[in-house]
Amino acid sequence: MTEQIPTTESQGTEMQHLRLGVNIDHVATIRNARGGIHPDPLRAAQIAEAAGADGITAHLREDRRHIADHDIKLLAENLSIPLNFEMAATDEMLQIALDHKPHAACLVPEKREERTTEGGLDVAGGHNYLSRFVNEIRGAGIRVSLFVEPSVEQLEASSHIGADIVELHVGPYCDADTEEKRAAEFEKILKAAKAAEELGLECHAGHGLTYDTVEPVAAIPNIVELNIGHFLIGEAIFVGLDASIREMRRRMDIGRAQVKG
Repeated sequence: MTEQIPTTESQGTEMQHLRLGVNIDHVATIRNARGGIHPDPLRAAQIAEAAGADGITAHLREDRRHIADHDIKLLAENLSIPLNFEMAATDEMLQIALDHKPHAACLVPEKREERTTEGGLDVAGGHNYLSRFVNEIRGAGIRVSLFVEPSVEQLEASSHIGADIVELHVGPYCDADTEEKRAAEFEKILKAAKAAEELGLECHAGHGLTYDTVEPVAAIPNIVELNIGHFLIGEAIFVGLDASIREMRRRMDIGRAQVKG
């Protein structure tokens, strides 16, 4: 059963559509485990669109452990929904973004030894370094997102260097092993989403969301997009990608309905 956490008061008007971005990295992980061309990330992206995804996210890592350069090229050329290109703040990734011009580029921290992205960018501590990337990407007409912890300090720094979007790292909320810890982490997300809107930042959320954790986050009206990947690809092994995405879409809609008047 989905945990019910108090969210926000009724707004009196129908809330905007909550967008779903589907991360297809781990389709490429399965492909790369054996080599060859199957399963195809582009096909997964097209299935995701048909199932209700509003955008596709792909993270091209320095070590190319899942998504490869040719995947980005094919996605950029063939998708009819927006592509969100996740990337480290490096000159190599900047050039790839400028070459392919995705709808958005999300800057994330990256360590070669990590299994997945661990925590958000330290924008407050690294704004001098990050500013160049934000400026060059925005200058090419690409929206810039920064993956950050739900911290007002990080949000203020993100606004200061000109980001269009912040994506809140909700992993600690999703991974909490007690109701008390989850409620405390949720409160951080709630406050950060409100602060982001006040700063003029579009607010997204992602990392670790599942069927059991998505509804309360979907009910936060200041959040306009959720990016979900690993869980959906895992569920697809058992029920198929179309079904896993449609069920996530259904649960997001249930959560969003909590803030309708």
